[in-house]
Amino acid sequence: MEFSLFAHMERITPEQSHRSLRDELISLAKMADDGGMRAIWTGEHHGMDFTIAPNPFLTLVDLSHHTKNLRLGTGTVVAPFWHPIKLAGEAAAADLITDGRIELGIARGAYSYEYERLHPGLDAWEAGQRMRETAPLLRPLWEGDCAHEGEYYRFPSTTSAPKPLQENGPPIWIAARDINSHSFGVENGFNIQVTPLWQGIGEIESLMEKFNEACSAYDGRRPKIMLLHHTYVAADDTDTALAAKELSRFYNYFGAWFKNQRPVHQGLIETLSEDEMAANAMMSPENMRRDLTIGTAQEVIDRIKRYEDLGYDEYAFWVDSGMDFSRKRDSLARFIDDVMPAFV
Repeated sequence: MEFSLFAHMERITPEQSHRSLRDELISLAKMADDGGMRAIWTGEHHGMDFTIAPNPFLTLVDLSHHTKNLRLGTGTVVAPFWHPIKLAGEAAAADLITDGRIELGIARGAYSYEYERLHPGLDAWEAGQRMRETAPLLRPLWEGDCAHEGEYYRFPSTTSAPKPLQENGPPIWIAARDINSHSFGVENGFNIQVTPLWQGIGEIESLMEKFNEACSAYDGRRPKIMLLHHTYVAADDTDTALAAKELSRFYNYFGAWFKNQRPVHQGLIETLSEDEMAANAMMSPENMRRDLTIGTAQEVIDRIKRYEDLGYDEYAFWVDSGMDFSRKRDSLARFIDDVMPAFV
């Protein structure tokens, strides 16, 4: 089992400066690097202070100047917002600048809030189709002299400029949930990223079953699969209870952004009332405590051991949580010092 960190700059109140959020992200990346994690992942989002990452390549290049060994992954770029030639070129440029540390996670995107602003009329199905047309073009573009006539993109012979530093280009990961997405990724030789979001072990098992089904139907090399899950390593049971409450709040806001029904002002969604959050039984603190990877160090170890037994190759510590920086930092420190040694 390998470990990585998944993080964005996340702004909860207008009082937080973007400069301080950048400093905090750099600090977490340096902790992950010094602590022996394999990679750091950051996504792509637009117009949302909830997750600040308009171009993950910029963020990763920035982090490359503050780290030494971490692989630097997009978790994920939103494929329909990129022309294949542009994506191939920018990924290759980032790989060159970071001395060959880039890994490229790709998804269709999820927020209708972003679709209606960057690609009006786009829905999840078309976004998925665009992703499936784009991802297989990247390696041919990096190899050079790639021409394409597809449903969404058409271009004459083109070579990525620059070419990536890594031979054959950065490793490609596909965000997958349904069996068709798993099969698409596996059959194209891509690694797989999965997240059960707020759901628990049943969903984690189901995602692995779909991955195994896709692999069993394919004769080629078995790719890697990474599990991304909200994680908090608590000092004690009282601390665990507080983390469950904080993550309940995070997922209430996640759901509100996903529904795209509340006003947004200056990048911040309209505040949810305590009554609104209490009425959302699905995202209750009790469910967060049961279904997320949170608890004391031994409890977290026991949960991750179960994921390892299922066959997951990498575990990504999702630190976004709406917690203040000191709580994120302390939880990550306990993960590095007390949890990771159990998997050596």
